[in-house]
Amino acid sequence: MDIRMPGMDGIEATQMITSGDTSTRVLMLTTFDDDDYVYGALRAGASGFLVKDMALEDILTAIRVVAAGDAIIAPGVTRRLIAQFAGQPGPGRKPRELTGITDREREVLRLVGQGMSNAEIATALYITAGTAKTHVARLLTKLDARDRVQLVITAYETGLVSAPH
Repeated sequence: MDIRMPGMDGIEATQMITSGDTSTRVLMLTTFDDDDYVYGALRAGASGFLVKDMALEDILTAIRVVAAGDAIIAPGVTRRLIAQFAGQPGPGRKPRELTGITDREREVLRLVGQGMSNAEIATALYITAGTAKTHVARLLTKLDARDRVQLVITAYETGLVSAPH
């Protein structure tokens, strides 16, 4: 999906496509890496955001990653995205409350928010990679998250992860 298209923009189209079907994945591929486009696309349900100047092999890999149910963001965009979501809560802004998950799931969510893979989470928590994957899958269900990107956003919004100072 591209951001700018005739008739309807890519963000609006993404929202229409993903609103009724949680199994459908949308990967944004655009020349515009503007932050507003990135955030709009992710909020609309996109599972990935790439810029067209990436190597073809990286784009093909990203398509496979999203088709497998994971999420991906262009490396140049990732740092800005994390910095934005990791910003300190403004005056009067309280972190989102997190309920309905176990203490272990809270630990796993914190590690997902730090960008760890299932294998890295398993190592950090002294559990198997399969157990880590199960915890992530339960978090996706319990938090009604589409993919790991949304889990990262939740980890920042709830204060489990904060921006480095």
